[in-house]
Amino acid sequence: MKKIFEAGTHLVLDGFTINTSLLQDLDRVRAFLDEYPDRMHMTKIMPPYVFRYQGDTSQESGLSGIVIIAESHISIHTFPAKGYLSVDVFSCKPFDIEEATQYLVEYFHLSDYQRQVLDRGIEYPKELGESIALVYEDRLENLERMAST
Repeated sequence: MKKIFEAGTHLVLDGFTINTSLLQDLDRVRAFLDEYPDRMHMTKIMPPYVFRYQGDTSQESGLSGIVIIAESHISIHTFPAKGYLSVDVFSCKPFDIEEATQYLVEYFHLSDYQRQVLDRGIEYPKELGESIALVYEDRLENLERMAST
């Protein structure tokens, strides 16, 4: 089915580390957000902001940070007591998902992680007639590709 509007790619990574001190280190998280955009060939348009959050329990406490890039944003949330972090990288400019993931794994010494890659901003027609026409066109294109292989 043809996309009408595509805003970009969104990497969502959840990970665990046994080196929980990395998740408490405000300067290290800030350095990550400062260096990561250049490493991913993105354009940082403001300095990163990182905040310490003190929850009702140590399980809820951690760091949250964000850097705004011309292409969108990169954010991180850490929960040191759980050895857990979550990172979002959203960019309207294509980027190397494997390289982005590998750098996160290495930088935070992740022992386990899960990632999702989402195509953001895709819209399809709301009218049934237009949707049926797009599905039909998409299936014809797939059949033509299969026939030519």
